[in-house]
Amino acid sequence: MTTTISDTETRGDDRESDRYDLDASGGGTALEHVEEEATREATICVVGLGYVGLPLAVGFAQSEYRVLGYDVDERTVDRLQAGIDTTGDLSDEVIQDGDISYTTDANVIGEADYVVITVPTPIDDDDRPDLSYVESAATTVGSKMDPGTTVVLESTVYPGSTREVLVPALEDASDLVAGEDFFVGYSPERATPGDPEHGLEDVVKVVSAQNESVLDDVATLYESIVDAGVHRAPSIEAAEACKVVENAQRDLNIAFVNELSMALDEMGVDARAVLEAAGTKWNFHDYRPGLVGGHCIPVDPYFLAYRSAQDGYEPELVRTSRKVNESVPDHVADMTIKALNRCHKTLRESRVLVLGLSYKPGVGDIRSSKVVDVVDALQEYDVDVAGFDPFADDEAVRDAFGIEVQETLSFEGYDAVVLATPHAEFVDLDLEAVASEVEASPALIDVTGAIEESDAVEAGFVYRRL
Repeated sequence: MTTTISDTETRGDDRESDRYDLDASGGGTALEHVEEEATREATICVVGLGYVGLPLAVGFAQSEYRVLGYDVDERTVDRLQAGIDTTGDLSDEVIQDGDISYTTDANVIGEADYVVITVPTPIDDDDRPDLSYVESAATTVGSKMDPGTTVVLESTVYPGSTREVLVPALEDASDLVAGEDFFVGYSPERATPGDPEHGLEDVVKVVSAQNESVLDDVATLYESIVDAGVHRAPSIEAAEACKVVENAQRDLNIAFVNELSMALDEMGVDARAVLEAAGTKWNFHDYRPGLVGGHCIPVDPYFLAYRSAQDGYEPELVRTSRKVNESVPDHVADMTIKALNRCHKTLRESRVLVLGLSYKPGVGDIRSSKVVDVVDALQEYDVDVAGFDPFADDEAVRDAFGIEVQETLSFEGYDAVVLATPHAEFVDLDLEAVASEVEASPALIDVTGAIEESDAVEAGFVYRRL
């Protein structure tokens, strides 16, 4: 069963009658929870307990909702039940704060007034969006939810996905009709792992829904947990597009400075000095070159490009930005090789230590880290590469990167150091002490420019940076 839902659809008296009929049948409805106090009586099920879903579940629980956290991963749920924060962004104490429980039993979905879906939406090997997790989650939710439930999708998707993928899967599994028997909203996640200043409550929440009445309800729900407030998008498609546009814009801006850095490097001009000088103008946007990894910026532009191409427009700038940023790991490897050559090192006998293996400072997540591409490129030259990261799981790094991983940081015997991810522990390194441990005539490749060039040169390193 499939139904097309319209943003201009409204609930008149006849729709109100349908709503009360649902109440009379025992199903209840999320739309009864309009006032804030009444809303807090609602039960919320968060489907997917990763870096987006877990903070959301905790946020609702801390705001005095009854929260059911559901995930198919038994190991994740076991650790949460044991009081272990699986994201590293919260705390062991916080994940048990409030009326919250964690389970792999999908039957709990039937107890919820609201179901919020926060499952991953990766891209496949051909850079096309993979919405299989959304479809699977919707099938599970649809098979368990009661009439009157409001389902909100938070996963990043291309415009149209809520209507074209989520709703049909919910309807087929539930034998219910969207807009009549259950209600649908969309609110893109804006999580920033490792950034305590921009948590769930600190960032404006974009919300949308199939019509004004549902939008009022969903907005009220999120307003009760987000101090920064909510922005009501005029359509579900606008809310879906805003998320991919946010990150496509960042990708494009970073691609510009990455390409600028590579071009200026060929000219023998210091890109950082150029950016600092240009930055003295009041309207210059401050972006710096670097590896572009993570779950959002390297992925979301493909969602935008995919849907745009489906509708007949090829977004060349978006695709070019992706191509530029995907080329940076090879450029970093080339910089390292050139630095080793300048140090008169034989590549097959050279040993390189990579500092920082996760995709951003302060986190241990190595998924979608572009540092692995730097390592792969160096190994193509038969360079012996090892790594160290104070946050990442050593065994996971060994499996993903295929390199020796230090448990305790040591520079002894290395010809070059690549500072790939500038964790705070690395920025304050005693370069004189490091130089005393490494081999003679060492090189330091500083991907993000976290170290002062003069300090590195004074310590005896051949220094390179993007």
